[in-house]
Amino acid sequence: MLALVLAVAALGLTACSEERPGPEDALSLLVSGLSTFELAEVPFTAATAAQAEPDLAEAVAELGELRPSVELGDVDRDDENDTATAVLAYTWDLDDTEEDWSYETAATLAYDEADEAEPWRVAWSTDLVEPSLTPDEHLVLGELAAERADVLGAGGVVLVTDRDVLRIGIDKTQVAPAALEASATALAELLEIDVAGYVAQVTGAGEAAFVEALVVRAEASPVVGAELAAIEGAVALEDELPLAPTREFARPILGTVGEATAEIIEASGGEIAAGDTVGLSGLQARYDATLRGQPGLTVSAAPAEGTTGEPRTLYTRAAAPGEPLTTTLDPDLQQLAETVLAPVAEASAIVAIRPSTGEVLAAASGSGGGGLSTATIGQYAPGSTFKVVSTLALLRAGLTPESELECTSTITVDGKEFENYDDYPSSDLGGIPLQTALASSCNTAFISARDQVPQDVLAESAAALGLGVDADLGLPAFFGSVPAAAETETEHAASMIGQGRVQASPLAMAAVAASVARGETVVPVVLLDAVPAEKIVAAPLQPVEAEQLRALLETVVDEGSAQFLSDVPGDPVGAKTGTAEYGSESPPRTHAWMIAIQGDLAVAVFVEDGESGSRTAGPLLEAFLRGGV
Repeated sequence: MLALVLAVAALGLTACSEERPGPEDALSLLVSGLSTFELAEVPFTAATAAQAEPDLAEAVAELGELRPSVELGDVDRDDENDTATAVLAYTWDLDDTEEDWSYETAATLAYDEADEAEPWRVAWSTDLVEPSLTPDEHLVLGELAAERADVLGAGGVVLVTDRDVLRIGIDKTQVAPAALEASATALAELLEIDVAGYVAQVTGAGEAAFVEALVVRAEASPVVGAELAAIEGAVALEDELPLAPTREFARPILGTVGEATAEIIEASGGEIAAGDTVGLSGLQARYDATLRGQPGLTVSAAPAEGTTGEPRTLYTRAAAPGEPLTTTLDPDLQQLAETVLAPVAEASAIVAIRPSTGEVLAAASGSGGGGLSTATIGQYAPGSTFKVVSTLALLRAGLTPESELECTSTITVDGKEFENYDDYPSSDLGGIPLQTALASSCNTAFISARDQVPQDVLAESAAALGLGVDADLGLPAFFGSVPAAAETETEHAASMIGQGRVQASPLAMAAVAASVARGETVVPVVLLDAVPAEKIVAAPLQPVEAEQLRALLETVVDEGSAQFLSDVPGDPVGAKTGTAEYGSESPPRTHAWMIAIQGDLAVAVFVEDGESGSRTAGPLLEAFLRGGV
């Protein structure tokens, strides 16, 4: 309820008799009554007293809890004719903006010296509420929808904008009551939606309702006119909705727009009403207020029910359009990533980052993720891609790329046996340099060197590459988790090869690759207008360390498990394959990973269930790199 303001201004009175009281008391009661919509205490003339309460109630019935601030202005007294007039200044605070609706009305009072208790009385009329309001009109508050802003991508390219849709449903005014159930059933079956649920909606709706069954892109409607025409009452209404270029395009990140749910309406504190279009998920939901803009308002004088005439607009405040939200997504790379993932049945993701700026150019999640943003919030063991972190930790322990590690077929730690992948090259067993251990991805070599890398140093090295340190990107994101202390020696051994309690998202592993490429910790950026997040790490990545890591990743392509990338056009490619066991099955299921850098591009590819990094994630990475050239 708006705060009530009652202020009685100094009365500018004409010359008056000392014996005659002024109209101050009556005007004070009138101002108070009009401010609260309670007129019982106001002294009205006998001719109008019975009209005042019902007239006011009808005039303001549709304004709900709104109340005006009314102040008394100049008063002009005419003692010769026993009358007075007073200016009443109205101010309506209609919403939380700074703009108010203000105007003035005039009150007329009559003096009766025979009435000693209340000699001054007000003449009631509806124009006391608003100067042009007639007895057959009432005030109506309306809303003017604001234009929802677009979501943009890299270079200002429009990603989400109003696109044509069809609202398919049953118009109950066009179907006989006896045929309702049959029509609803036929339409639900045609659209392949829940039949029982839709029939219940149709039969339970009002007699003149349009009951929506499905909203589809106009160019991708699952039905044609002839099919709808065969169903009594079935119609397809043309409309527009903010949509991305395709249904799948960055959907988990960009989110969706639709009619406000009951939960959203309740949480809005009155800002959002039934029927409003709002963001339902993703960036559209988080930045809904920015994108939605500020609705405008109208106040109209509408004719009473049963009378003729058209509403008259008394006040208008124009709507303020929403402000565009600019993302870093490159539409071509995002579409390429989604095309590459399209055949993959399992949960999967491709994330591409520009190392020089940290801008996320693509963050695609495959359909196997069930609509979740596998790319940004997935939590998986990174497997051997984590050996980039372990390698940095070993370099910090004093090793060089040429330092020798012992690569055996298996290694046992506290009774737990670790082994290499099935087709690990026997030629790379024995004493091998660190660069070969990384290139060929020898698990046992890294585990054998665990004593040189305490768990806390491993966690520090991960943080230096952006893994395990949170930042707010403007959307849900998981940056990984690397325990600073291992509960057992076995867990420490598993951490060296990206297993145990080590977890990462594809976004986090893309940030690791980007940090190597850039030579310092990369904090991903998704929204250009957002304040860049800052990661404070205990032991930042040093340029010489990054240079060594870049050379080592190129060795993986030149001599190791990613040689299939050696002929990709463009700048040299550095990469790391990764396979991570998970679950309790025997043999265990495996995640497939690959990360790569090429020029000013860093990429992570993930498949939840795969044969290996090189065999499952590798072809996807290669297709992406070749397609992006």
